[in-house]
Formats: sequence, structure tokens, C-alpha cells
Amino acid sequence: MGVNNGSALLERQKRETSTDKSWFSQYRQLAHYFSLLCFLLTIVTLLLTLCLVQVTFVFQSQSTLQETKLRDLTNRLEKLNQSYHLLFSQYPALNQYCPISNTTTGERECRPCPAGWTPQGEKCFLFSQDRTDWIRSQYRCMALGGAVVAVRTEDEQLFLWKKALSLSQGDSYWLGLRSSGADGGWQWSDGSSAEKRPQFWEREPDRAADSRELCGRLTPGDNYRKSWFTSRCSNQLRRICERRQATLQ
Repeated sequence: MGVNNGSALLERQKRETSTDKSWFSQYRQLAHYFSLLCFLLTIVTLLLTLCLVQVTFVFQSQSTLQETKLRDLTNRLEKLNQSYHLLFSQYPALNQYCPISNTTTGERECRPCPAGWTPQGEKCFLFSQDRTDWIRSQYRCMALGGAVVAVRTEDEQLFLWKKALSLSQGDSYWLGLRSSGADGGWQWSDGSSAEKRPQFWEREPDRAADSRELCGRLTPGDNYRKSWFTSRCSNQLRRICERRQATLQ
């Protein structure tokens, strides 16, 4: 009876020992998995941190580069503004072609012709309000960098006739035409012969009729092809000045 009890007790101890070993083995396995999981999480965290650092570095580098570019552009703009203002202070004649269009911002609007001049083709034209004789008209046009107009084409004549018709109210304008008086020949202000260009006389001048020095005038009427007349050069008339348009060349 005592032997049986001892055997049962021994068997129960073996089972308990086996159970303890099995539980301990499972515990060690779980601890191993947990350690592995912690290691993996640490690696992932490090990788994410490295990525974040790299992204931050790239962003800072790009931001610094953009700031450098912006600073460089700002410096260039300031230098251009200084050159811009210096240019207009050294060459005040440019104000004729680029007047200030916005007094608040100082913005300018550049045109091919000075203020008050009308562009047409490759020329600028100025129709005066005051009156003077032909010689003084020539001097006043020259003082503005031009000359009394010399008509070269029919299109130019048509433009001048329309403009004079809208401005003059029946008044006349000096042309750059002048008769030498000796032979009755007509010349333009630039010395070229009027015979080599289109003419738009109301009546062809009679060379032998008047040996006095005569000049040509434009008097707008019903027909632009017949709007030139002769007049004594000492008469007081308005004038049309011409000059070439400004270019960047």
C-alpha cells in the first residue's frame, strides 16, 4: 500500500515537472519573438528617422537655394532700377519717348515718337498750333530734331491730308517745298527734287509766271490729290514737322 502511494506520487511529480518544462519552453519562445519584434520596431523607427532627417535636409537645402536665388534676383532688380533711373537722369531727352504714365508707381510707357507727335509708317509727325514763315518753321522743326515735312508717298500724303483736315479748321500748313525762283524748280527741305516724287498740286505751278521765291503749303479740301498750293515764303502759316521714329538699334 505504501509502495503504490509512493509510485503515484512519483508519477505526479514527473507530470508536474514535464508541465513546468513545457510552459518554460513556451515562455522562452514568446520572449524570443517579443525581442525580435522589438528589434524590428527599432530598425523601422531608425529607418523612418533617417528618412525624416533626409527629407528635412533636402527641404532645408531647397529652401536655402530658393532664398539665395530670390536674394540674387532682388539684387539684380535693384541694380536694374538704379541703372534705369540713372539712364533717365543722364539722358533727359528719353522722357520725351518714355513719359511717366503712373505717378504713384513711377511706371513709364515708352513710344516710338515723342509726346505730342503722331506716328505713321516709319516717321513721327507734329502739327503745330502757332504760325510763322517758312524759314522760321524750318528752324523750329530742326530745334525739335526734325524738319518741315517732305512727302514721299501717296499714303503719306493721304495721312497728312486727313490729319490736317481734322485739326486745321480750314487752316494751311507749310510743306518742305521751296522754289528756287531762278529756274522755277521745286525742291524739298532735304535738297531732293520734287520732280522725282509724287506731287499733289491743286494746279501745276507756272514756273514763268512768278520769279519770286515761293514755298509749298498743304490746304486740306475735298480732294487729297489736289491739296498743294503755292504761297509766299514770308506768309505766316502753321507747319508739319517730321522726324524718324526711335528704335532700339
